[in-house]
Amino acid sequence: MTLAHPSPTSLSQEELAATALELSSAPADRILAWAERRFGSSAVIASSFGAEDVVLIDLARQYAPSLRLFTLDTGRLPPETYELMETIRKRYGVEVETFFPDRSRVEALESAQGYFSFKRSIEARKECCGLRKVEPLKRALSGRQAWVTGLRREQSVTRTGVEVVELDVDHGGLVKLNPLAGWSAKQVWSYIRDNGVPYNALHDRGYPSIGCAPCTRAVKPYEDERAGRWWWESAENRECGLHVRA
Repeated sequence: MTLAHPSPTSLSQEELAATALELSSAPADRILAWAERRFGSSAVIASSFGAEDVVLIDLARQYAPSLRLFTLDTGRLPPETYELMETIRKRYGVEVETFFPDRSRVEALESAQGYFSFKRSIEARKECCGLRKVEPLKRALSGRQAWVTGLRREQSVTRTGVEVVELDVDHGGLVKLNPLAGWSAKQVWSYIRDNGVPYNALHDRGYPSIGCAPCTRAVKPYEDERAGRWWWESAENRECGLHVRA
């Protein structure tokens, strides 16, 4: 079933600035409750079903039940991720809107460049991420007013500047909310364990950050949380393009 979404209504600069100040140090439940009041079902949670995402899903069922939930199925996710997606769907009784990459473009890429072209260069890897993630994300956000992510400043050097409330110009001026921006990994896992929240089995095997199976590995104790993502690249390049920062 295709859902009709209202056109985005940007916050005024005044409201955006006031909200960013008001929520900058607010707890995650308050931020989600604000999204519920301001946007309702016109806001959406973007989930790859990592540890942060399951925390958001659990909190949203309590404080922002109208928010929609979507995921990007790249076609290369680990089986453990699909298992968790099904567990979450049944546990919370939620619909997970799923967006796939354009089949013809993926077929053309793999036919011409093989199945591991993303390891050849940063440009080749970003081409693959662009097809499998960035373009589907644009469709997933079309017509939305706001989206909620599990970004945290502590995750990596590319995310230290994440704010709780941001204006996402790249996606047409949507409001982007990062309720867990100031959370530590310890806080995330304390919430999961204290509340019995389901999580990806790969986390117990040394995977703090989980993406496509060929692009994710376990990390060593001294490495940062996203060291297992595109590990053959330098740390400052380890983003797929979903979270563009000006």
